[in-house]
Order: sequence, then structure tokens, then C-alpha cells
Amino acid sequence: MSLLILVPQGAEYQAVCQGLSRCSNPPRVEAIPIGCSSVQRFLHSTDLQISRVVVMGLCGSLSPRYGVGEVVLYRECVDGLGQVKECDRALTQRLQTCLNLTPVRALTSDRIIALASEKQALGKLHSADVVDMEGMAVMSLNAAITMVRVVSDDVHDDVPDLTEAIDPDGKLRSLPLAIGLIRHPIKGFRLIRGSLLGLRSLRRVARQVVECLDDEPGIDRRSRQPS
Repeated sequence: MSLLILVPQGAEYQAVCQGLSRCSNPPRVEAIPIGCSSVQRFLHSTDLQISRVVVMGLCGSLSPRYGVGEVVLYRECVDGLGQVKECDRALTQRLQTCLNLTPVRALTSDRIIALASEKQALGKLHSADVVDMEGMAVMSLNAAITMVRVVSDDVHDDVPDLTEAIDPDGKLRSLPLAIGLIRHPIKGFRLIRGSLLGLRSLRRVARQVVECLDDEPGIDRRSRQPS
């Protein structure tokens, strides 16, 4: 059985690839779009032929328990309507033991949650610890799925609302992104700093995840392809 790592395109994808660059036999790493609807379209149009998936990338904190740079392991995902999907128990348990992490509940949002007040409210409403924009979409795959992410913005601070910088195909648009950061220099600096810290942790944990799963029974190493 094959192992696939799915990562949002751009800096997150590059960070994971860099983290795995020294692995002798790395798994396949696939870049996915940003946003749930874009990921759904991508998955429907792509024949991945995999049995085990690790979703990696950055996320936002909805709880004071998790700060910038901290690694989180998902137990389950919930959407805005309250629908819950659980990650694969065997894979999650293996990573929980290996990485010494307590699994969390993650909210999947259709937009960037920029205001600290909204982060805190959503965390309480959905009993969620972190938020991302892709988790629930990936859960539609017919595969054993687990998710490991790194916090890039905490629950106490506002960040720029860059939702309009994401195009309908789930790609970042450079000009709207730059304008959004310039218009809100303090929030923008905070976001950039948190993202850089998060990406550094993401590079490190990517290799740790692969090492944790390297002797996972049933994984066919011949199916692995370097990124």
C-alpha cells in the first residue's frame, strides 16, 4: 500500500519537500490547491491511487493552548455546519505515540479567519483547537487519512484577511496578497513572522512523520516517488 503526503501549494509544499530532501526513500508529495471547494475539484479530477494519506501544512489556532510554531495532530475535522469526520485511528495513534502529541479537533473554514475575536468564538462554538481550509475536503478520499499541521497564527492576534488573494482555482494571487499585507503592515508583519516560524517547524516535522511511518506495516516502499 502506498503513502502520499498532501500539502497546500506554495511555501508549505516547498517546506515539506525540503524537509524530506535528505530522506533516502521519500514518499510521494502532492501539492493541492488552497480552500475546500478547490481541493474537492482537484481530487475529483485526479486519480491518486493511494491507500494512506498524510495531510500537512500550516493552520491557525483557535485555542490559547496552541501557539505559533507548535505542531498539531488531528483527531477529527468539523465543518461550519457541525459535520464531523474522524481521522484514521491507527495512523493517528502511531503518530501520537511517535511524536508525543495529543490529537486535536480541527475546523475547516471556507475563508481565512482573520480576527482574534472570531477565532475565539469559532473555537468555542465548534469545540475546535485549530482551523484550516482543506481538511474536510481531503476526508472525502477513500483512504486512511491522518493530518499533521503547524500553527502559524495564534488565537490572540488579528491577521490580514487575505481571502480575496486566493483565486477560484485555489492559487494565491501575488498582487492582492501584496496589497493586503501593505494595507495592514502590523498584521502583515505578524502573519509573515508566524508563517516563517511555522514553515521552519513544518520542515522539521515532515521528516519526523515519515520516520514514524517508515516501518508502518503494509506500506509498499517501491511505490514511493521522490518529489
